[in-house]
Amino acid sequence: MANRARVNIVVPGDDPVQIQGSPELDRLASYGRVRVYTDRPSTLEEQVDRARDAEVIINSRSIVKWPEEALRALPKLRMMTVCGIGTDAIAVEVASELGVAISNQPGRTSGVVAEHIFGLLFAVAKRAAFQTAELRAGRWTRMDNVLLQGKTLGVIGTGNVGSEVARLANAVGMNVVAWTFHPSPERASRLGVRFVELDELLRTSDVVSLSVTLTSDTEGMIGERELGLMKPGALLVNGGRGQLVDTDAMVRALDSGRLAGAALDVFDVEPLPPDHPILACEQVVLTPHQADQTPEGMELLNSGAVDNIIAFLEGRPQNVVNP
Repeated sequence: MANRARVNIVVPGDDPVQIQGSPELDRLASYGRVRVYTDRPSTLEEQVDRARDAEVIINSRSIVKWPEEALRALPKLRMMTVCGIGTDAIAVEVASELGVAISNQPGRTSGVVAEHIFGLLFAVAKRAAFQTAELRAGRWTRMDNVLLQGKTLGVIGTGNVGSEVARLANAVGMNVVAWTFHPSPERASRLGVRFVELDELLRTSDVVSLSVTLTSDTEGMIGERELGLMKPGALLVNGGRGQLVDTDAMVRALDSGRLAGAALDVFDVEPLPPDHPILACEQVVLTPHQADQTPEGMELLNSGAVDNIIAFLEGRPQNVVNP
């Protein structure tokens, strides 16, 4: 322990608050110096300057992006961990070229995230946001809710989160179909789902829920054509990434009434600008990319990030997405 080389560990922009003040950071004291920037860098130049001497970065917020030019400006960097699952804020291929290990936390908060997604689903099905706005405006508006029991939920992506969403749907009496890149009878039996082709899922589902990872293969996978295949009056839930869906096409489907509602925790632009078209849609329930933001979920992610760093510094890297 005494002979271990001490490293510079930097959190370049912890806004909104994720890891600042967490007791988990105390576990890194014997490994190096930890510097936490509690505000968001205003420019990429400022962001790089904050991390210039970092050997390890905790990218606690995906709002802080690491494109190629930023990574190439950090010659001392050896490892970066995220406080979550997605690594789409990082130019991972460039990191691989530079020998920088990128670690994430697959499945660590899948139960927390799935519960939030299901909460969004219930809120949009029961018109909670719409009716709250109506009541605040002094209107007592008659509109049918959507009964979920006995309806079909189509889960796109059956990783840790999608699998838990499927379990919750089965528990409330929904029929579950699913799509994944790697279906198998064993997985279908274990998850209580029936794997189908994507077009069939879209045509037959009363609710479509997205939990698939954002990649070049999945970006924009739900566009004008796919929304047109969905049942009139279906609901769309996105807890994956905003770029999975063509936002303009979704807005048109909502405005026309073809989509009866959308429940979104993720957006194509984050933070959501005040003139974003989705804000003008009536039948939407929106949360600011916070599906895992419970005290329990945040500390699970904080401890996971610290675990990743300690494992790397002790020569046993874990959860590395670019081995």
